[in-house]
Amino acid sequence: MNQKNLLEVDWSKIPAPSDDGAAAHLVGLAIPPLSLMATDDNSVTLSALPGRVVVFAYPRTGEPGKISLVDDWDMIPGARGCTPQTCAFRDLFADLKAAGARHVFGLSTQSNIYQTEMASRLHLPFPVLSDEKLALTHALNLPTMEVAGLTLIKRLALIIDGGRISHVFYPVFPPDRNAGDVLAWLKENRV
Repeated sequence: MNQKNLLEVDWSKIPAPSDDGAAAHLVGLAIPPLSLMATDDNSVTLSALPGRVVVFAYPRTGEPGKISLVDDWDMIPGARGCTPQTCAFRDLFADLKAAGARHVFGLSTQSNIYQTEMASRLHLPFPVLSDEKLALTHALNLPTMEVAGLTLIKRLALIIDGGRISHVFYPVFPPDRNAGDVLAWLKENRV
């Protein structure tokens, strides 16, 4: 299937993911001291960052006009919506910072080279982290799905305070509302 417009999605035609409990263990976990490459060419160690950190994870962003990873990508619960989710965080970035997020990051298992192109194309004001080797995914036992032989992170958002996960948004649907939900939570739970 050709991906003509990655932002205009009728969510009523997309299956919503269910809460399979795969993220229930995350609240309270310490972030391991792993470094991930970011689209700003820095290596980021989430566990070492001071203050409140927001990390939103997604399976993979698409490219306009390119073929989907699999023909039925839109029918995989939770697969569609990576670009709308990312753009929503972009659009609310200043508000997220004003509400107490010292850092905001996107996260996927796509390569840093791919993510750098996407970050530039979407004009992202925050870095996107690559967990291409699945180090963080395995260390935290993040919820994943297998598609076309690839291990992809299921969509979620983490609030990290002082190197420890204090809140998890999972499952996330529709994806374009995730940033607004995170913003509302930050405003209600200031540090």
